[in-house]
Amino acid sequence: MLVGKTREGKSAAGNKILGRELFTPYPLSQHGKVNVDGIEVVVIDTPDLNRNLINNDIKQQIINCISLSSPGPHVFLVVIHLGRFTQDEQNIVKIIQDTLGRESAKYTIVLFTHGDKLKKKSIEEFLSGNEKLAEFVDQCRGGYHVFNNEDMQNHSEVSELLEKINKMVAINGGGYFTSEKYREAEEIIKEETALAMQQPTLIQKLSLCSIL
Repeated sequence: MLVGKTREGKSAAGNKILGRELFTPYPLSQHGKVNVDGIEVVVIDTPDLNRNLINNDIKQQIINCISLSSPGPHVFLVVIHLGRFTQDEQNIVKIIQDTLGRESAKYTIVLFTHGDKLKKKSIEEFLSGNEKLAEFVDQCRGGYHVFNNEDMQNHSEVSELLEKINKMVAINGGGYFTSEKYREAEEIIKEETALAMQQPTLIQKLSLCSIL
């Protein structure tokens, strides 16, 4: 399951995995299938997450997409544009973490797009110069992978990614992010939404008391 902010190259990354142009930047979830070495791989492209959405809207979009992957996704690919990890990106990553919980780290790989921007620098050198990003990558048990956007037909990058995913799945005992885990996250969202709806009422009551 691909998750990420607007303009990170998420849909393009999904197309590269599938080996065909299927996904487009669109405000609805999309999915596609591809057979790799006799194994059916299902790729879910979530709606682009952006700063104009309130936190609970972003969380609900993620939860809705997880439900489409029943019984649950084997991996979350958090897509990040190499060369920028601004406060907006950091905020989106924080919301993703808050939504899925600590357990999701076992199922997460950071997928860097636009790897061509590294030029002669290694990804390790790049991460060493970005403390916040390095911290996030360290939290992801599946590690990271890089896609070169100038070579979208490079199947070796896809094969290497699938190898990393298979290794992570094996470490997780073949398990996936379960429905119980995302139901827990959904309950938290409902509680936060209910609390947010109560706050204006509380403010109105306080205002009325001050008038009286």
